[in-house]
Amino acid sequence: MVTKTSFRLATFVVMLVLQAATATADDSQWQSLDIYPPKIQLDSQSDFQNVVAMARRNDGVTMDVTEQVHWQLSDPNLAEMRHFRLRPVADGQTLLRATWDSLESTASVNVKNAEQPHGISFGMDVMPVLTRSGCNTGSCHGAARGKDGFRLSLFGFDPQGDYQRITREIGIRRINLAIPDQSLIYLKSIGKVPHSGGKRMESDSVYAETLLSWLAHGALADAQTPPACTLVEIFPPEAVLEGEQAAQRMVVVAHYADGTTRDVTNLASFTSNNERTAAVTDTGLVQAGARGEAFVMARFDTHTVGSQILALPANMQYTSPKVTGNYIDQLVGAKLEKLRLLPSDLCTDEEFLRRVTIDIIGQLPAEQQYQDFLNDSNPDKRAAVINQLLERKEFSEIWAMKWAQLLMIKSDNQVSYKAAFQYSTWLTNKIAANTPIDQLVRELIASSGGVFEQPATNYYQVERDTLKTAENTAQVFMGIRTQCAQCHNHPFDRWTMDDYYGFASFFSQIGRKTGEDYREIIVFDRRTGEVNHPVTGKPVPPTFLGGSRPEIRDQDRREVLAEWITSPDNPFFATSIANRVWAHFTGVGIVEPVDDIRVSNPASNPQLLKTLGEKLTSYEFDIKQLVRDICNSQTYQRTTAPNESNRLDSRNYAFARVRRVPAEMLLDCISQITESPDKFRGLPLGARAVQIADGTTSTYFLTTFGRSPRSSVCECEATTDPSLSQALHLLNGNATQGKIQQGKLIARWLSEGLDIRSIIDKIFVRALSRLPMEQERSRLIKIVAEAGDQQAGLEDVFWAVLNSREFMFNH
Repeated sequence: MVTKTSFRLATFVVMLVLQAATATADDSQWQSLDIYPPKIQLDSQSDFQNVVAMARRNDGVTMDVTEQVHWQLSDPNLAEMRHFRLRPVADGQTLLRATWDSLESTASVNVKNAEQPHGISFGMDVMPVLTRSGCNTGSCHGAARGKDGFRLSLFGFDPQGDYQRITREIGIRRINLAIPDQSLIYLKSIGKVPHSGGKRMESDSVYAETLLSWLAHGALADAQTPPACTLVEIFPPEAVLEGEQAAQRMVVVAHYADGTTRDVTNLASFTSNNERTAAVTDTGLVQAGARGEAFVMARFDTHTVGSQILALPANMQYTSPKVTGNYIDQLVGAKLEKLRLLPSDLCTDEEFLRRVTIDIIGQLPAEQQYQDFLNDSNPDKRAAVINQLLERKEFSEIWAMKWAQLLMIKSDNQVSYKAAFQYSTWLTNKIAANTPIDQLVRELIASSGGVFEQPATNYYQVERDTLKTAENTAQVFMGIRTQCAQCHNHPFDRWTMDDYYGFASFFSQIGRKTGEDYREIIVFDRRTGEVNHPVTGKPVPPTFLGGSRPEIRDQDRREVLAEWITSPDNPFFATSIANRVWAHFTGVGIVEPVDDIRVSNPASNPQLLKTLGEKLTSYEFDIKQLVRDICNSQTYQRTTAPNESNRLDSRNYAFARVRRVPAEMLLDCISQITESPDKFRGLPLGARAVQIADGTTSTYFLTTFGRSPRSSVCECEATTDPSLSQALHLLNGNATQGKIQQGKLIARWLSEGLDIRSIIDKIFVRALSRLPMEQERSRLIKIVAEAGDQQAGLEDVFWAVLNSREFMFNH
């Protein structure tokens, strides 16, 4: 029977042969040849390892040449190779050599236990087959209540429970040890009897063979816990495919705690985050499509790994531009070169001044600042204005607001207004004093005392649930969402239930009591209390996410966690903070969303993310220095106008992103240029919206334009998405016309003797940081003259400018 999979496999083999036939290694453009995996280990008689060979051209383009190379083993008595698959013959070490004309590459081969059969294992053999076949997914038997009377743990997080349910429920029907091939679990999987899930495997497949072999050997449980899978690798780790239909084989290797490895390509689940650019079959064959970038991911056990695939048009003409600028520009430029994208030009001085002023201090440039900047002939004037803005107190207020959103600072039934106000004040003062972010985070996590006397302790009053506190801590300070792992192993990341409850154990001993002031809560360390695993029912020791279990003796567990989170041993903290800073200034994170860092949501530029994290660490977590690097980069200073080569790019910073000004900053800008102050609860007249301490304090304008309600730690709560209600409010509400009339600027300018032309120029400079084009100016002068009333006509011009997209967006 020819299946869809076998047909696609044959098609891909033809593609691979055809693409390799068009090139030879003697072409000077081909510079290297690689074998994957580079180290091969065979650990038993039945072990095997698939291999691939990939050639790389001097411009970075790669090609799968597995079919074309000449394969040779240095010692053919140790292993044999058939159909690009190595199998053991005798113990020993040798080399696998691949030769493609003038290019050559070798891989080490280590054979152990070549004569020792591999016994069938429920945990290492049967469970992967059930997962690979989709039996334990949420839509099948992995659902909370199972399906058709049969339940498996979701994605196999509970192998022992699954074994009991398979072998002990409904007597001999599910497994038949007397006649193994009559077992229901086998018959349904191969489609021999009715099954609501349909046929899951062919009867002659390796999957059916594994299942039947286990049944034939008595359906035994593992005598001891199998070695854990500690690492999964996908090869090649990256590929640059030229031309649609270009193809690349993938190989997946699992590493185990006992030092053995295993080729799990046929047991892994493959997916692509961009099927249009790189589609992948269930056997791991990738086919290039439309120009772009994709990550092909393979999941096995609790591990998900990815390979970057770039697809380029065939015979594309591209001249690499000279990359200048700082380290950011070098890394962004390297990625653009891989994608054959040309960066857009730099923005004008007017665009830069407006953009950087809004981003750094949340305000618009003053008229005098605008004039001074344009008249300055110093070639370093952009760097100078960045330095000036970073010293403004408004910079710290912007970041205090952003952290207040993440920390959910607001008054409610658990946090009094006084406590919320002091919490916000403490945070603002810390950031204003340029306190390093790692120090601030340590103080938050390890805080104890009264919520009035020690405002940082409100971190444990805003959220009192132990599990939610752990989830929030991981999401805010490491950009990791662990919520899925509360009930089952994370389907798209490395986190297991053990990870989830081990991390939550750091917060299990938090105590709370009422202080002398009945409104004040005292947070303290009880030194007792555990978190139990819902499957085993046993306490889970405190465990760092992705790390070790520390020895904690006579210590507050939170102090130990605080030190680890901000230490170099934690690979997530610095890069997560750097990614948030980067997203603020570019409009999109290197990982987007910024608080959803996982293998299946890969960074668009991994090296840039890594370098920004390293820079932040070297700056001793001084955010100002990282902001200075970003704003001084050509990447930040590019125009928002795309060119023909990069117009479809959305993740690689080939041009600047047009961004709606956030709610608080937009209101502050309107108040600033109309000279119409606002009044907010707990703040004096004229205070800025970014200074609002309590998240429950808001206005119709702020709510409509997406101010964060601070009800969760998700970055998505503060939104800049445009809406019809926003447009209607600006058109008909008092946010624009009311403020124009309240500020009385038009009347004042007229009384000072300014003519219509000068006033229109002032409106444009104040709101848009540019003079009107002559065509705009002439048309507006005519409209004001036709209005009959100069003041009314000029107020209409002011109103129209404030309602323009150019004003509401940073560009």
